[in-house]
Amino acid sequence: MTVGAALNTTGPDNQIDASVRLAEEAAAAGLRSVWFGQTFGADSPQLAAIVGRAVPGLQVGTSAIPVFGRHPLTVSGQAQTAQAATHGRYHLGLALGTKLLTEAGFGIPFERPVARLREFLIALRQLTETGSADFHGELLTATTPIPARVPGAEAGVPLLVAAMGPQALRASGELADGILPYLAGPRALAEHIVPAVTAAAEAAGRQAPRIVALVHGVVTDDVDAVRETVTEQLAFYEQIPSYARAVALSGGTRAADVAVIGDEKTVAAEVRRYRDAGATEVVFAGTEVAGDADRRRTWALLGELAG
Repeated sequence: MTVGAALNTTGPDNQIDASVRLAEEAAAAGLRSVWFGQTFGADSPQLAAIVGRAVPGLQVGTSAIPVFGRHPLTVSGQAQTAQAATHGRYHLGLALGTKLLTEAGFGIPFERPVARLREFLIALRQLTETGSADFHGELLTATTPIPARVPGAEAGVPLLVAAMGPQALRASGELADGILPYLAGPRALAEHIVPAVTAAAEAAGRQAPRIVALVHGVVTDDVDAVRETVTEQLAFYEQIPSYARAVALSGGTRAADVAVIGDEKTVAAEVRRYRDAGATEVVFAGTEVAGDADRRRTWALLGELAG
């Protein structure tokens, strides 16, 4: 099973330089992949391309680009460029996004998100696999009066979706290569998420989907203090229905209830639970929460598990 980490650089240092340094450290620890979130700051496909080029052999991914405020043509160009730069080691994650950030940031209504996701995936698949598109949907149009192929990216780009709700899981199973669930514990994965996306993929005649479980966690001895900090950091997600549902299906009430915090034995056991629940890959996020020493301790364990 592939084990990786989401890189979150903090502090005043140049974010690109810091990301490369962290990725080098992650690779040295034995991690197989590093992932970058997408907010209103750094462009995650570009960051992944730079890191992947600087650290040969390391898989790099975006988790995840919201489909609102973007267009399949531009996202395809970003993804293909990253794929060519890394010689096939880039993975693109998409997300529905949130009503709050979509409407406040872009000034556009957050309407029919799953329908938009479906159309986005159909057009994007055409573009990344063939370098051309002729798609005319209800919400999106994507055509290529000139070629949109990036030489070096002919193998295509793996398309993943940060899906957890029933409709998004159905769309992902039918149209994507896998999913990137976050704050969904082993129970939610095994009983709800994995069966739903797998059934949709089977019905569509597609291969079994990748299940890249993003787990918020860290190896530490200061469990109570770290959990208190994580509770504050993750409270935002409790306002978002899809995350709140995933937490509840996992048996929790607060988002921090599904965080994995403890010593090496505790964290290793939880990683095995995710594997048994159907995760094909596990990516730890938030490993920087308790400082560099505990982050390195966490990465050392994850590297052993990846080996």
